[in-house]
Amino acid sequence: MRAHACPPGVPPLSRPHADPADEGAVLADRFRRTRQMTEALAAPLSDADATIQSMPDASPAKWHLAHTTWFWETFLLRDHVPGYRPFAEGWAFLFNSYYEAEGARLARADRGLLSRPSLDEVLDYRHHVSAAMEPLLGDPRCHALVALGIAHEEQHQELLLTDIQHALFRNPLGPALWADVSPCAPQADAAEAEWLSHPGGTVRVGHEGDGFAFDNEGPAHAHLLQPFAMRNRLVTCGEWLAFMDDGGYAAHPALWLADGLAWVREHGVCSPLYWRRSDAGWEQFTLAGWRPVDPERPVTHVSYFEADAFAAWAGHRLPTEAEWEAIGRDADPAGGHQLDGAGAPLPQGGTSLFGDCWQWTRSAYLPHPRFRAAPGAVGEYNGKFMAGQFVLKGASCATPRGHSRPSYRNFFYPHQRWQFTGVRLARDL
Repeated sequence: MRAHACPPGVPPLSRPHADPADEGAVLADRFRRTRQMTEALAAPLSDADATIQSMPDASPAKWHLAHTTWFWETFLLRDHVPGYRPFAEGWAFLFNSYYEAEGARLARADRGLLSRPSLDEVLDYRHHVSAAMEPLLGDPRCHALVALGIAHEEQHQELLLTDIQHALFRNPLGPALWADVSPCAPQADAAEAEWLSHPGGTVRVGHEGDGFAFDNEGPAHAHLLQPFAMRNRLVTCGEWLAFMDDGGYAAHPALWLADGLAWVREHGVCSPLYWRRSDAGWEQFTLAGWRPVDPERPVTHVSYFEADAFAAWAGHRLPTEAEWEAIGRDADPAGGHQLDGAGAPLPQGGTSLFGDCWQWTRSAYLPHPRFRAAPGAVGEYNGKFMAGQFVLKGASCATPRGHSRPSYRNFFYPHQRWQFTGVRLARDL
C-alpha cells in the first residue's frame, strides 16, 4: 500500500459532489480534535499507569497512544509523503496491532512489558506525527483514509478508557482516575419499560448512502423479519439484582447456554464484572472509584452468556442484529449518554437506543451478503475477525459522540465483558 492515492475499498467520506476544500477543512478540524481528545483522556495517567497491562485482552494506555500514531505514520505519512522517515527505528514492530501485511510485531500479551519508550517519548511521537500530518489533511486524495484513521482513533479512545478501568480495578486500593463521573453526563431518567413494535417484513440492513462507514457495515441488503418488539430502555441494575437474588447464576442451569454455564462454573462468576458485595450493599468499580450500585442505572459489563441467560430468565430474548437495526434506523445516533470529553464514563439511563451501553444481539458476527474485504493492509481491519463473535449495536457512555450509526457493528467474544456491554430485551409478536 505505497501508492500516492487512497487505497481502493476505503469508504467515501461524504457526498461525491461535496466541495473538497470544505471537506478538507472539516476533516482537519476533526483530526485535531480527535488527537487532542485522546491525549486529554490519558492526561491523568502516570507513566506506570500508562504502562501496565492487566490481561491479554487489554492493552496499556501508552500502547493505545502510540498505536493510533503508528496508524497515521504508516498508512498516510509513509505512503503519501515522499522521503518521510519514521520517528523512531523499531517502533513499527512495537505498535503494529494485527496487520500481517505490515510484518512482524510484538505479541499482544507482551505489550505490558514496554517500560520503554516512556510515556513522555510516546507523547513526543504523537506531537511529531500530528504536525507532519497537517499538509495531508487538505489533500482530497487522502480524505477517505484520514476519515478511516479518525474513526480508528475514536475506537481506541474507548478502548483506552475500558482497558485502564480494568487495570485500576485490579489494584486493591481501587484508585479513581477522575473525582466524579463525566460532567457532560445527563441525569438518569427513571424510564418506564415499554415495547417498540415492528410489523416485520422485508427491511434494509447495512450501510448505504452518504457518509463514512467501516467495510463490515455493507453491502446493504434485504432481510426478512417476523413481527417483533424491542424494549425502549436497557435492563437496569435493579432488574439484574432480582435475577441474582433468584439464583440466576447458580440455581437455574436451564437458563444458560452450555458454554455459558461452563464459563460461569470455571470462573466462579456470580455478578457483573466490577461488582462486589460490601457491608453497605453492592458496589461497582468505575473510573471515579467505587460507587454504590444504583438500581435505576443500566447494568453494564456483562457477557453475551449472561445477557442471554438473563433474557431467558425474564421470559424474553435478545434482539437480532437486523431487528435492532430496523428500529435503530429511526433513532438519533448522536443521542443518549456518550463521551463528550475527558471524564469517568458511567451509564445514566433513558430511552435512547444509542449511548450508555453496547447492546448484545443474538447474531453471530458474520459478513453481510456479497461482502468483500478491501485490498491491502486496511482490508485486515474487520473481515478477518468474522468467526466466533457476536454483534453489539448502539454505542456506550465511553463511545465518542458521533462515532456510531445504525449500521455500526461492534463485536466481541461471548465471554468478554470488560467493555460497557449491556442488555436490551426483545420478544416475538
